[in-house]
Amino acid sequence: MRSQLPTANTIKTHVTCPQLPLTVYREVAAHLRQVVGVKTGLIVRSSDSGSEKFDYTQSQIAALWLEYPQNIDNQQKKRLDEILDYYGQRYRPWETITD
Repeated sequence: MRSQLPTANTIKTHVTCPQLPLTVYREVAAHLRQVVGVKTGLIVRSSDSGSEKFDYTQSQIAALWLEYPQNIDNQQKKRLDEILDYYGQRYRPWETITD
């Protein structure tokens, strides 16, 4: 699923946790969608070659994208951060991907 291009009034970021399982990424995305104003989705890891072996230590997901308004309510932004912090502490810290 591709996201729409962000407008000037939105913040868009990508975060990743290289060994996080697909199911946990889906769970994180579902929790984040409950925050008012937040859009999110998963970016599937692409294989450079068709013969590349599946690696069980790596996630099938390359990143989680987030998009939310610049003027997001402080309480909603706090909730977004709490969700990411929870999973970051439970599994591994999130890494922000810069374009």
